[in-house]
Amino acid sequence: MENNFTEEQRYLKAKKKVKDIKGFYSHFVVYILVNIFISAIVIFGMMHDGNESFMDVVTEFGVYSTWLFWGIGVFFHWLGVFGYASITSKDWEDRKIKELMEKDKQRSNKYLNK
Repeated sequence: MENNFTEEQRYLKAKKKVKDIKGFYSHFVVYILVNIFISAIVIFGMMHDGNESFMDVVTEFGVYSTWLFWGIGVFFHWLGVFGYASITSKDWEDRKIKELMEKDKQRSNKYLNK
């Protein structure tokens, strides 16, 4: 009975983690798409209004301000989902090394099987 309870707890915890990760990725995609749209409108508007060249316009802070300030929010969302330890721990390094080795092995096997 207790084993079923702990298994269900692990399942619910994993399900919440997946939902949080999915929410972060959705937030990140919206961040990219909306900021590209806003930057394009700002650049077009600034070029259309005056005699400024494209290079003059893209160096203006207003073009990138939403990227910066919203990006701070995206960073904290990332920290909330993955945590600071996810990139600074020794465990992360070991997992990443194993992941990259596995990908390289799969790539090698793919080309050997052709």
